[in-house]
Amino acid sequence: MSQSPATVIRRLPAMRLARDSARRIREPPPPGAPPISNARIAVATLLVAETMFFSGLIGAYLVFRVGTPVWPPPNLPRLPMVVTWINTLVLMASAITMVRAARAARRDDARALKRGLAATAVLGLTFLAVQGSEWARLIQHGLTISSGSYGATFYTLIGLHAAHVVGAACWLGLVWWWARRGEFSGGRDTAVEACTIYWVFVCVLWLALFALVYTW
Repeated sequence: MSQSPATVIRRLPAMRLARDSARRIREPPPPGAPPISNARIAVATLLVAETMFFSGLIGAYLVFRVGTPVWPPPNLPRLPMVVTWINTLVLMASAITMVRAARAARRDDARALKRGLAATAVLGLTFLAVQGSEWARLIQHGLTISSGSYGATFYTLIGLHAAHVVGAACWLGLVWWWARRGEFSGGRDTAVEACTIYWVFVCVLWLALFALVYTW
């Protein structure tokens, strides 16, 4: 069906805006720009430091784990496996929604970006809420940070990971606020990319801790 000239004229501004946005996304970096952005270098440095930090904690856990004849001690409650398995799936789902949000930012899809960030925040907060409720139950049944090396290493490793999820959630909330203000239009998605890398790192780190602390 042919369109009237008036309809075509009304659509010209939107067509120009879409064309200009796509052009900005495809634009190469300026001649003097570094091959790797400062934001990516900062995130890579942060991840290296975090990896070294948790490697030390995991090494200490392994020393206690291997050097103890009975682990966990028979007089302490067992860790909640079923709930934690489900909670792990919740956190892994948040990694998927975060990656989708980053892809939406790259294609300049503001609605999908905000939807992906919001879904990631909900899943991440759900993970923290479930974990907090399980900690309360464990403490009620006698597993505290003062319950020998078992309790100390458990709450140190899992608690520090939870603190990192809280920090990542705060970062995510800031990125969502910027997305609402339209800060990521025209391919300016560096902040979203950095937040995505860190969020996925936190999720992968949880898989390692879950396998080590809960299933071994």
